[in-house]
Amino acid sequence: MRGFAAAPQPVEDADHGGSSGGSSMIEKKGITLRGVPLYLDMQATTPMDPRVIDAMLPFMTEQFGNPHSRTHLYGWESEEAVEDARAKIARLIGADPKEIIFTSGATESNNTAIKGVAMYYKDKKRHVITTQTEHKCVLDSCRWLQQRGWDVTYLPVRPDGMLDMSVLEAAIRPDTALVSVMAVNNEIGVVQPISEIGALCRSKGVFFHTDGAQAVGKLPLDVNASKIDLLSLSGHKIYGPKGVGALYVRRRPRVRMEPLMSGGGQERGLRSGTVPTPLVVGLGAACEVAARDMQSDLAHVRRLEERLRTGITSQLQGVMLNGPSDLALRYPGNLNLSFAYVEGESLIMGLKEIAVSSGSACTSASLEPSYVLRALGVEEELAHTSIRYGMGRFTTDAEVDRAIDMTVSHVNKLREMSPLWEMVQEGVDIKSIQWAQH
Repeated sequence: MRGFAAAPQPVEDADHGGSSGGSSMIEKKGITLRGVPLYLDMQATTPMDPRVIDAMLPFMTEQFGNPHSRTHLYGWESEEAVEDARAKIARLIGADPKEIIFTSGATESNNTAIKGVAMYYKDKKRHVITTQTEHKCVLDSCRWLQQRGWDVTYLPVRPDGMLDMSVLEAAIRPDTALVSVMAVNNEIGVVQPISEIGALCRSKGVFFHTDGAQAVGKLPLDVNASKIDLLSLSGHKIYGPKGVGALYVRRRPRVRMEPLMSGGGQERGLRSGTVPTPLVVGLGAACEVAARDMQSDLAHVRRLEERLRTGITSQLQGVMLNGPSDLALRYPGNLNLSFAYVEGESLIMGLKEIAVSSGSACTSASLEPSYVLRALGVEEELAHTSIRYGMGRFTTDAEVDRAIDMTVSHVNKLREMSPLWEMVQEGVDIKSIQWAQH
């Protein structure tokens, strides 16, 4: 068994005469690693909290009943566990348990919310609004609607990633069915003004959906106070299991939807299929832990973010923060930095002993620069060099310090090989140069 992935023992750099602490060499994807990398990619996924695993285990062993079996004890105890989990999720976001629909994750929740509402109201409404920086599953759901005759407005954002409320208000039309804006962006951590958006949408008679996968359990969120009509969340973003999520669907004023899946009519007829009791119990436990530990978690990642950011920027020039500089407008567990005059893929490869990302895990296979950063107006060269550091509940000071040392070392190493960096150091204005075309 490997150690807890979120908190491996730091591996000493052989260049500095240290030992690997007995760590074995690991070969994966043509890369040799000296032991398990440090994990700083919490926006992609989080390790399961041991308290969540403990809650799930009985329902993976002796309490294996189908929660929809109403004629015997096995079904009754599973149904009770599912409803208990539903209540825990509802408490975390200020909802009624009857408003929680279980899904396979935030992608399904987002698809269900956007397509379901649009298709139910298609005879009266034909317009949906979202932003250019949404998660890919939201953007693709909107494109799906466009292919079926819907108008979709993709709103721009400001250079800090924030949505301009006046632009949103101007975009709402009499036939607008839904506004979908994510609460916390997965790439840059910007926190949108959800309560203001909710109030505007309610005043205009438009439903408001938010992708809360990166916000729920990390920041305080109340669906009633913020006038949210639909909210998507995911288990594996909050130290719960993968393969399970939920969709909050408001009952008063009631939101009606067309289900995407047909079958036994489970989950109020909105999501047919047997509810996976162990996963749902895990999601409920993760929400319960998040509600209890939210303030301490937030203080922890805020301290680590400052340590990491200042540690890097105090030793390197040409580092740009992507997203708001005001921490009140950004979730601190997400730090996205671009490094000027460094080739992005080379930097990622140089940091192979730290698990970090160059953007969303759902689109990181693409060699194109992040569409989120491009929407902010970040130059293509800088967008290519972005690194997203994700910190969370189990991240340690030692991991952050190791990440600082390795980032500074590899950026300096790559810049030493860059003729552009040498020219900048000599005072040459790179942007003023007219490069010859061949």
